[in-house]
Amino acid sequence: MTVTTFSELELDESLLDALEEKGFSRPTAIQAAAIPPALDGRDVLGSAPTGTGKTAAYLLPVLQHLIDFPRKKSGPPRVLILTPTRELAMQVADQARELAAHTHLDIATITGGVAYMNHAEVFSENQDIVVATTGRLLQYIKEENFDCRAVEMLILDEADRMLDMGFAQDIEHISGETRWRNQTMLFSATLEGEAIADFSRRLLNEPVEVSATPSTRERKKIHQWYYRADNVEHKTALLTHMLKQPDASRSIVFVRKRERVHELVKWLHEAGIQSCWLEGEMPQAKRNEAIKRLTEGRVGVLVATDVAARGIDIPDVSHVFNFDLPRTADTYLHRIGRTGRAGRKGTAISLVEAHDHLLLGKIGRYIQEQIKVRVIDELRPTTRPPSDKLQGKPSKKVKLKREEKKKEQSKNKPRVKQRHRDTKNVGKRRKPNTGHTTEPQGENE
Repeated sequence: MTVTTFSELELDESLLDALEEKGFSRPTAIQAAAIPPALDGRDVLGSAPTGTGKTAAYLLPVLQHLIDFPRKKSGPPRVLILTPTRELAMQVADQARELAAHTHLDIATITGGVAYMNHAEVFSENQDIVVATTGRLLQYIKEENFDCRAVEMLILDEADRMLDMGFAQDIEHISGETRWRNQTMLFSATLEGEAIADFSRRLLNEPVEVSATPSTRERKKIHQWYYRADNVEHKTALLTHMLKQPDASRSIVFVRKRERVHELVKWLHEAGIQSCWLEGEMPQAKRNEAIKRLTEGRVGVLVATDVAARGIDIPDVSHVFNFDLPRTADTYLHRIGRTGRAGRKGTAISLVEAHDHLLLGKIGRYIQEQIKVRVIDELRPTTRPPSDKLQGKPSKKVKLKREEKKKEQSKNKPRVKQRHRDTKNVGKRRKPNTGHTTEPQGENE
């Protein structure tokens, strides 16, 4: 059965009311696939990139379980959600509070970068859900300040990123500490690779595998274009022109290196565009302030590297600009997934210099979609379009070589003598055989 509305999922009225207040009526592909088995208490292994609604895909079954089986007296946390970054932990907790607005459930966070005493509420034995980063949580477990024995559900969000960041051992330790749990859910942008497969085998018990790739319904809401640029100055002129358009209400501009972040912020400032930025080594308070400035509308542009932007989820992003193309196609997908979220439309624009065309071709093949070129009349590139070789297409020289190779191979094949009578009728239709055949005589004839 295909789930088309949240009411079909038999969720509590309090959750349906909260979803309605957030403007959500139809579940996304990952929600429709993951929520029913999760409500049945099954372990879930989910493949869902950012922007597909995976947070609600595990939060709704978690909240429903806590509503269906209320505890008789307050106690330590019953649900533990692990995330790779502080920002993601805070965003998940905020979303959990919004969905639990009409319930009496308590939600807390445990992350690094926060004073030890600020987590005192979590230790007061009065929490239902705790969202945590692994390092700080493990510290509290080792100091016996966090009781894992009441944990009934363990959720791992963006598990692939946790593995990339070297948290595998920490997670296994936490998994061992919560061994009395009844259910585990693991979500990852991709389930490819032996590391994530081996990890999920050790943590999950006969999981239901669900997936929702953005190559289907979700990504079609994102318009993708690219503009050819002569050099960095031309790219900056193209970017400032597009950022000044009224439809670019909230934009994220991605660059490859930290050094470029500050250069670009300076260039934008000189063009009269105020922006905030994120870089890898920023203190937590400054990171929070940058995100707050963008979400509150004090600035309309955030400039960031991929490392700095990990785990951030900013609502209503109208445009994603690739000032520098990412080095890998899956990073491209991750970047453009910041727009076109929760059923809205979005725009992803790449600024492409001559040396980027090979990479652009790889991205197009990976997403199985050709990204089309656009031109701004007053900012047309002065250089010629790149050769076929730079676009990943075979050049005339390569085509000739291939043809010569085929001829050479055909020369080396052993020749078979052909008779004239065999070749003269090639391609002609054969006449039906009108001759009488002698049938064997049957017993009854």
